[in-house]
Amino acid sequence: MKNSNFKAWLYLLPAVLFLGFFMVYPLVDVFVYSFEEGYNSASQTFMGVGLYNYKYVLHDPYFLQAVKNTFILVIITVPVSTGLALLISLGLNSIKKLKELYQTIYFLPYVTNTLAVGLVFMILFKKTAYTDGMVNLLINLFGGKSVDFIDGPYWAKMFVLCFYTVWVVLPFKILILTSALASVKQDYYNAAKIDGTSKWRMFTRITLPMISPMLFYLIITGFIGAFKAYSDAVALFGTNLNAARMNTIVGYVYDMLYGDSGGFPSYASAAALILFSIVLTITVVNLMISKKQVHY
Repeated sequence: MKNSNFKAWLYLLPAVLFLGFFMVYPLVDVFVYSFEEGYNSASQTFMGVGLYNYKYVLHDPYFLQAVKNTFILVIITVPVSTGLALLISLGLNSIKKLKELYQTIYFLPYVTNTLAVGLVFMILFKKTAYTDGMVNLLINLFGGKSVDFIDGPYWAKMFVLCFYTVWVVLPFKILILTSALASVKQDYYNAAKIDGTSKWRMFTRITLPMISPMLFYLIITGFIGAFKAYSDAVALFGTNLNAARMNTIVGYVYDMLYGDSGGFPSYASAAALILFSIVLTITVVNLMISKKQVHY
């Protein structure tokens, strides 16, 4: 028995070393950096230990703007993308002919480069000296006024960012939900039809409970992914997100490390741990809710 345990740990050793070196050690290092006040990355020295880095970050207007942008992005994109994915998946599940073709078409944006899709969106929405963009042409066609969605008002830029984020995450959610719907046994629906159950009641009493684990998985990963958003904003508004007022928490961390205001790993570490705390809290809340709502 002891020999078997030794072999098991021996097989796990490479994975344990890899996770320890690339995940556990950096997390501990970030935790230590976040409390080192006045840290100098060149000389590897600091003036003291305390909560100054957290106070600075929590009072930094750029960080507060990044928190606002991130929360708006999370609150809008997660429910909208999950709801749309569910509707589209239900439609695809009811199609018999060319079902695989439609699934492939919907999945194509997921395998396309994020920055490439962002450039296409920027061309569609951006006003230039030569054109107002295809979206503004459609708005003008219906009697509306042109809006600069890339360099214009805050609400317009946030609309484009949310629209783009939903577009990017939708294919993966459709793929997962389509597979989940296909796994629901047809016997349940046949029995419900015999009893004269309405389609809405079948959806709420059979479909939703049966696919609730997948829905919960998509909601959790959706929250985490939206809180980690950064490349989406860069693809649309460029690297100077602070000037565009479209930075995210991850973008703020990157700027503190490598941006124009970079060279402050202590501030970046404090911001990263604040983000970690937010994501952990929301995940725990979701897990508590799932105990009553998710049926395994």
